[in-house]
Amino acid sequence: MSNELSTVQSLQGLLSNVGVKKRFEDMLGKKSAGFMSSIMTVTNGNAALQKCDPKTILSAASIAATLDLPINPNLGFAALVPYKTKIDNNFVDVCQFQMMYKGFVQLAMRTAQYEALNCSEVYEGELISRNRVTGQIVFDFDKKISDQIIGYCAYLKMTNGFEKYLYMTAEEVEAHAKKYSQTYKSPKDFIRNKSKWTTDFDAMALKTVLKLLISKWGIMSIDMQTAVLADQSVIKEDKQGNVIDYTYADNTIDISAEDANSELIDIDHEPVKHPEKVDAEKPKQGPNF
Repeated sequence: MSNELSTVQSLQGLLSNVGVKKRFEDMLGKKSAGFMSSIMTVTNGNAALQKCDPKTILSAASIAATLDLPINPNLGFAALVPYKTKIDNNFVDVCQFQMMYKGFVQLAMRTAQYEALNCSEVYEGELISRNRVTGQIVFDFDKKISDQIIGYCAYLKMTNGFEKYLYMTAEEVEAHAKKYSQTYKSPKDFIRNKSKWTTDFDAMALKTVLKLLISKWGIMSIDMQTAVLADQSVIKEDKQGNVIDYTYADNTIDISAEDANSELIDIDHEPVKHPEKVDAEKPKQGPNF
């Protein structure tokens, strides 16, 4: 029996468990059957995911269900991501939960406290001024002089009028990737070229500025706190399905040649602390704003 078949069968067994079914029904109601079916669809469609510990797949999917976000990666809300890590000198395949750009937007808009939320590339010539003290940024999109992307900007505006920008130059974003992404900063080309930062730098950059903006200046609802903590982590649950730990384990860089063709998924996660609960009626604001 292949490892892939064993994983699929084990996952099917977990999903047929009465207690697991009830957990998803409690979270999603009538949508639970469709969501559980999507777990199998996503797993069956990803050969690398079929190598993962089925319990980590279920735990990652449970976080998506808690947040009521679809896990089809093509929809751009959340995803079940396989990656290889090293534990006790052995390589193991596990599944991590990963938030995507639209997922953060969705959770933010559910609070009904945002009037606008967006992120965008900034091209050469468009940036007019940037005040690091006030955070004020001035753009003129009619002054674009080339297709070269010089930076990335995220913007939010609350219904109470509070607004905030976060702008990072392309160099600042790359420095972030090199600091937090083990695969991107690897000196080995066969690993670095598999990094999401290498294959889709702009998408990763946009997600980065949006996530940092919301987590620092936005409303940290309970769902948003969960999303920030769980993003790009392997979730450990107790027997009752309660989350007891988030592990942000980086892909191992020192791998053998035979592992070079394995699917390596990029980890890009800043160390996080459990955020303080914030009054949902008031955005987090800095002094003198």
